[in-house]
Amino acid sequence: MITPKFIAARALLACASALFGMHSVWAGIPIQHWTQPSGVRVYLVESPAIPMVDVQIDLDAGARRDPIDKPGLANLMAASTANGVRASAAGPALDEHQLSEAWADLGASFGGSASADRMSFGLRSLTYPDLLDKAVALAARQLGEPSFPEAPWLRDRPKMIASLKEANTRPATLAGRAFSQAVYGNHPYGRETTEASLLRTNVEDLRALHAKVLRACAAQVSIVGALNRVQADALVAKLLARVPQGGCTTQPAVPEVAALAAASEVRIPFASAQAHVLVGQPGFKRNDPDFFALTVGNHILGGGGFTARLTEEVREKRGLTYSVYSYFAPGLHAGAFTIGLQTRPDQAEQALTLVREVVTQFVEEGPTEKELQAAKDNLIGGFALRIDSNKKLLDNVANIAWNGLPLDYLDTWTQQVERLTVADVRTTMARTLQPARMATVVLGAPEPAR
Repeated sequence: MITPKFIAARALLACASALFGMHSVWAGIPIQHWTQPSGVRVYLVESPAIPMVDVQIDLDAGARRDPIDKPGLANLMAASTANGVRASAAGPALDEHQLSEAWADLGASFGGSASADRMSFGLRSLTYPDLLDKAVALAARQLGEPSFPEAPWLRDRPKMIASLKEANTRPATLAGRAFSQAVYGNHPYGRETTEASLLRTNVEDLRALHAKVLRACAAQVSIVGALNRVQADALVAKLLARVPQGGCTTQPAVPEVAALAAASEVRIPFASAQAHVLVGQPGFKRNDPDFFALTVGNHILGGGGFTARLTEEVREKRGLTYSVYSYFAPGLHAGAFTIGLQTRPDQAEQALTLVREVVTQFVEEGPTEKELQAAKDNLIGGFALRIDSNKKLLDNVANIAWNGLPLDYLDTWTQQVERLTVADVRTTMARTLQPARMATVVLGAPEPAR
């Protein structure tokens, strides 16, 4: 039910989000960090100008730790906490509709999901005491006392399967899956949820995973909002009060992504107006000390839009595609480096050859001084847009914490970019990219003449 209180609270949250950027751009961003007696690691950025708070709880329970026969289990479990909470000393049982209405009445939100590396839960609320206390208490119940009822799962699973089947008719899905397999092989980063894995999953799996991974001592909590350290510390304690406080053990190491030993090429027949071309390899970890040089290098190569070399050579000079791009996706392990484009099927081979030539030349020679300066100007000029909302700043703080980056990372970001030289970029890109050993996937184009 949409109540007047909900409308008012949502309006305030919208206003607060819009105003945040006016108070934060280019200001110093001190990140406070401490560890609670329970072992919870807390990271706080105080933003007192507006009465709102964003909280993110992260756990080392992402998809990389899913059972090999049930990929996607972590994400399913985290999302299913919204299906209801069981009765406890904190209150009566709530089904999914009652839980949703309770959040609507507060004008707040809470939910969970899982990425490749971590399971995350996010809370957003106004900080007025009567609203925040109730929002934190409700979030604590959803986090620690989910009921995982069977009926919503049995209702939603066929919808997920139907969605997967529909996605499997799309050329981008098929090309992306083949590329992921070519780059990651048997590494958990390359596993995907399938119809079969969904059919093997039941609510007991969700309950068992929740009981296994939800531990206060395993949690990392990032906070951005109108709270001081004392208030934030109390919020975290209350938020995690309904999950076990101890029992944390060292988890087994996840293997690293193996470097590609040789080039590979997969051709997928598909009746499509556009051929899909993907080229790449494992890249680097997010905590790589050369992160900035690699970021700037990729910006020049294919991540900088119309100023990028790939765009200039493949689109502007030869008109082979509307868009060509490249990006790194670093994580706790070496995420993929990907170059992608779509083109007419009869032009796919020409475009692919050109992409390989551009990459090889860039790795061997590096950028020009002009290209480097243009990339610096663009990235530094756009830095404020990376932190111009509570949500963006929270994402940055959580990533700093998760990847063990320096707490002054945001304060020194522009200086790290500015100090780079052509030699820095050339050396790091040459160290990271191996054009002769990249994986290639071409979907929807005829086989080249041999």
